[in-house]
Amino acid sequence: MTQAILSVGSNINPQKNCQKAEEILAKDHQFLGKSDYIVTAPVGYQDQDDFLNGAYWIETTLNYDDFNAYLKDIERRLKRVKTAIKSGPRTIDLDIIVWGGKVVHDDFHTKD
Repeated sequence: MTQAILSVGSNINPQKNCQKAEEILAKDHQFLGKSDYIVTAPVGYQDQDDFLNGAYWIETTLNYDDFNAYLKDIERRLKRVKTAIKSGPRTIDLDIIVWGGKVVHDDFHTKD
């Protein structure tokens, strides 16, 4: 079993889509906990709604690549459409931030 921390974000029906992602993850893996959600202004492309962001703590039997593919399948199931605008609106965004105790994705924004 491997523990992972995932970032979750949405700005299209965010409460509904984050809840649905949580339900899917909890059904298929050991759901250990979650952060509070926060509302953040968009970074990069500004002409869109604010985001609802949080983190999930999961334990899985899948390896990294299979779990990452699983997350992308959840995004597809929740109708995420990738466009030319990388930081544009989305129904859901799920990324592995920590895998097995190691930071594997440090592409995050902090305010100074």
